Amino acid sequence: MVSFNLASLLSTALLFSSVLAGPIPAADAEASLTKRQTTCGKKYYDRNDIQLALNAGCKHYNAGTTVSGYPHKYNNYEGFEFDVAGPWQEFPILDNKAFTGGSPGADRIIFNEYCEVAGEITHTGASGNDFVGCSGTST
Repeated sequence: MVSFNLASLLSTALLFSSVLAGPIPAADAEASLTKRQTTCGKKYYDRNDIQLALNAGCKHYNAGTTVSGYPHKYNNYEGFEFDVAGPWQEFPILDNKAFTGGSPGADRIIFNEYCEVAGEITHTGASGNDFVGCSGTST
């Protein structure tokens, strides 16, 4: 008959769970940070700008409210290849502040219903009312 010591089993389980839940490798962490900054046309947005836009857009989306018509559904007519599934919403990205109304400018953050960032797009360099991808967002 084999007997198990409960304390021994728990310590072994704890050891394996800490190994499996170890730190994110540096390459993955760097890639994650890179995704949180972008250049739209010649305009650079840092992680704070992206986060401000995402927070404001998600706040309105979750509350069912808009400011100057944003956020609203983004249909992806341009065929961007996003890493997160839709449906998507678009919301203006501004420099050092969240959009609160008025002119939205040319640049947008795209996010899904779970407030996951899909990408960033801009009217700068696009024809008509179309969009092109900011750095890190491609078709």
